[in-house]
Amino acid sequence: MAIHFLQRFRTRCKQVLVSRYEAVRQTVPLPKDPPAMNDYYQRHYRAYFEATADIDPEPFLGRFAGRLSIGDRVLDVGCGSGRDLLWLRHKGMSVTGFERSSGLAGLARRLSGCYVIEGDFTAFDFATLAVDAIVLCGSLVHVAQSRLATVLERILRALEPASERRLVYLSMKEGQGMADDRFGRRFYFWHDTTLRAVLGDCGLRVLDFRRSFAADGRGEVWLGYELHCPRPSG
Repeated sequence: MAIHFLQRFRTRCKQVLVSRYEAVRQTVPLPKDPPAMNDYYQRHYRAYFEATADIDPEPFLGRFAGRLSIGDRVLDVGCGSGRDLLWLRHKGMSVTGFERSSGLAGLARRLSGCYVIEGDFTAFDFATLAVDAIVLCGSLVHVAQSRLATVLERILRALEPASERRLVYLSMKEGQGMADDRFGRRFYFWHDTTLRAVLGDCGLRVLDFRRSFAADGRGEVWLGYELHCPRPSG
């Protein structure tokens, strides 16, 4: 009997420790990106706006938007120029942007006429929001593979628990490892099978998948996922 009691005691201790670890992990901000990464979008926000604002979102967001209804609340994380905000607004959605660069956030507001939150997605409390869908169009390409699940779990808290939609659009660059461009930005690349494993660990179900070339004509291959996040149990 003493052995069974000790086993139950150890199991209970392990459960308490895991629960406390999860609580701390979800509230402590993630490490910041290198200064060069942050500086690019702060200093060169106008050039980035001009390079991306005129790209038509229809080829990569069209089918995802078809899953939504007029009036659905959509959060565009890393909204950049505000291009997708404007496009979704014209589709009848109630759209909110989220952007770390204050310069880009200002231009996105001006272009789209939408409310844009200025913040860092590694520290922001997304549980304060309540939306039906989240758009992550290239927004997480600077997040290291080892950090992606934690970042995604933080952002997913923005989904309204009672929503009938709970949809997510995510696009990432296809490839191996990582690479720095001439501006000092570090990009992380993914293979479909590896990324699907991470998405599954986050509780996301793949509804549709597309592999396509970049809309800017540079020949890069993007992995696009339409995802469903089940309602939390309990």
